[in-house]
Amino acid sequence: MKLSIVILNWNGRLLLKKFLPKIILYTPKTPIYVVDNSSKDDSIEFIKKEYKNVRIIKLPKNTGYAKAYNYALKKIHSDVYCLINNDVMVTKNWTSPIMSYFEKRKVDIAQPLILDFNNKKRFEYAGAGGGYIDKFGYPFCRGRIFNKIEYNKGQYNNSVNIFWASGACMFVNQKSWLSLGGFDEDFFMHQEEIDFCWRAKNINKVVMCISKSKVYHIGSGSNLSSHDKIYFNHRNSLLTLVKNINRKNLPFVLVVRTFFELISIFFYLFKGKTIRSLMIIKSYFNFVLLFSKFYRKRQNGSSIKYYKRVSIVFDYFILNKNKFSDF
Repeated sequence: MKLSIVILNWNGRLLLKKFLPKIILYTPKTPIYVVDNSSKDDSIEFIKKEYKNVRIIKLPKNTGYAKAYNYALKKIHSDVYCLINNDVMVTKNWTSPIMSYFEKRKVDIAQPLILDFNNKKRFEYAGAGGGYIDKFGYPFCRGRIFNKIEYNKGQYNNSVNIFWASGACMFVNQKSWLSLGGFDEDFFMHQEEIDFCWRAKNINKVVMCISKSKVYHIGSGSNLSSHDKIYFNHRNSLLTLVKNINRKNLPFVLVVRTFFELISIFFYLFKGKTIRSLMIIKSYFNFVLLFSKFYRKRQNGSSIKYYKRVSIVFDYFILNKNKFSDF
């Protein structure tokens, strides 16, 4: 099967200089594309000068994660795409275990183990050993519950079915990508991979973490401010619920989730982090404005049991379960 590696870049010249050589070294016969989201630095000039075999897809403006990949993949013909951030360091033979699953038709969407580039013994926040969510839409991973990140001791070396694969390094076959229509561009960035995988699960696609493959991720390579991340994560998480939860259960889930959002607002206010509270208020206000639009995007087949735990908030803060192995 043909694999294409597609790297999203925005003002990431230094990251490309650091990590692109390893991708080229460890996948020498694989076409590599850099999708440039209208960088203001010299990323494009650097690639053209240093890596002439790397293909460039340049967007006229910064369209965010979702729209950039939707645009780029229309121009790339491949059996499998690897969507990878520009701040990821790959390792020797990193694609082989994953491609083996695709070739045997055992998987439709996959991720490797994602470890922390700055502390290579620990998992990395964005994906770790594979993603799940609770009943109220809070994401967590094998190896990461909220901000509690585990050390990698081989405890998650088994390849397993997961609920969502990390957008930091996601493999997806072309058939699934086309049947799902790519990412939802209204997300702009953050949580679009969860929505994508949820829609895939709704039509019986298989999502896995293939643990024989591993990469190292810096995180926050987009230079997006922490306040913007809070806004997009809270807003998009709520919108994902609207799109994908069974209609009968949606009102109850949203009422409980609204209660949790209020707790978060007052928690940050109590901590003196007023701007964070304002970002959550802003996210909820925009969620309300977008509710009807996203409700109309609902598709049939949303009756699957999507959640691993009823409430990861209760597990973590009340029961003190802060490791995936505690469940």
